[in-house]
Amino acid sequence: MSLSKRVYPEKSTIHGTGLFARVQLEKDLYIGSYEGPEAKRNGMYVLWVYHEDGRVTGRSGRNLLRYLNHTQEPNAEFDGFDLYALRTIHPDEEITINYGDEAEFD
Repeated sequence: MSLSKRVYPEKSTIHGTGLFARVQLEKDLYIGSYEGPEAKRNGMYVLWVYHEDGRVTGRSGRNLLRYLNHTQEPNAEFDGFDLYALRTIHPDEEITINYGDEAEFD
């Protein structure tokens, strides 16, 4: 199933535009991959991945996953650039991740 058949962007009560489930997403389900060009510097919609060997790579999000908002109690998380459901996410529920301890917020 394509990403756009699983999720959609909509106004969020958390911040700006959020990402919402179009269908029920079961626990551990692969939701999609964060796609975009390699990032050279930090900025809006950049996802940094810290690899076990110490490398750090980033992508500047160009697909729907760029609309993920932060919460301390997320219902999804990344494994590398791949997003998975941490629990069942119901239709029209906002999909959230934890940006991490070093995240900067305005």
